[in-house]
Amino acid sequence: MAPFQKKKTKRMACHVHICRFLDHAAIIDRAEAASPAEASKWTLCTRTDVEEVKQVVRMLPIWATTIMFWTIHAQMTTFAVEQASLMDRGIGGSGFLVPAGSLTVFLIGSILLTVPLYDRLVAPVARRITGNPHGLSPLQRVFVGLFLSIVGMAAAAIVERHRLTSSTHGVTLTVFLLMPQFLLVGAGEAFTYMGQLDFFLRECPKGMKTMSTGLFLSTCALGFFFSTVTVTIVHKVTGHGPRGTGGWLADNLDQGRLDYFYWLLAVMSAINIVFFTIAARGYVYKEKRLADAGIELADEEAMIVGH
Repeated sequence: MAPFQKKKTKRMACHVHICRFLDHAAIIDRAEAASPAEASKWTLCTRTDVEEVKQVVRMLPIWATTIMFWTIHAQMTTFAVEQASLMDRGIGGSGFLVPAGSLTVFLIGSILLTVPLYDRLVAPVARRITGNPHGLSPLQRVFVGLFLSIVGMAAAAIVERHRLTSSTHGVTLTVFLLMPQFLLVGAGEAFTYMGQLDFFLRECPKGMKTMSTGLFLSTCALGFFFSTVTVTIVHKVTGHGPRGTGGWLADNLDQGRLDYFYWLLAVMSAINIVFFTIAARGYVYKEKRLADAGIELADEEAMIVGH
């Protein structure tokens, strides 16, 4: 196999036994080149390059199981806003109506409140319980975010069911009943965002650091895309309901069952968090893997881990 590159930009990576077929990329083919120096980068990789690719592959299960959070997040700017438009948006007797789209301020406000509350309250308690000097680990933070998103969808389903029942009796509920779902998903976003970004920055190989932000942002993009796919499938499957109704996601929410859709997302997210937990429990952080192999982190990587 090709030797490690001895460059300052490359650090030796410990060999792992997953995806061993990738090791073939570092095997020198004497028929192709007289020496490794003459081989094309496209036909021969260093062992370090191979191990860095393996490191990214190890992160893919975590990456895939965080997409679901952003699917739930998408509902806060779509169906939740439509819910608000059908509710009482008045404040007292002033005659002022709260714009339906402005309710996302509770989502943003929840994020802004959760971050300092985590630093001041949650992290110190977590340090005492877990012994981790940084409080919760990145994957533990993501888990909290995923769990809060499930609770948020359950709260949204309960409120929507209550709204539908009240609507049939001619009663319009106040729009502020939607606050719990915005606050829960917003708090979940703070935990998920912090955990994901920290995880990808910490675990991406040094030679592929530019991928860390891309991996994080791709979960956001795919989450919104999966939301669209889910809405399309649900609408097609339930769109021919009894008495010609528009199914769960009717154009008029009073004639649909948005609460069923929210419960569906809650169940899907609950299943997803099980897979995430399995992937997270089996994941070994790069810092520990390198320590076990007797390799020290580079200075800049140690700074990221210590963040």
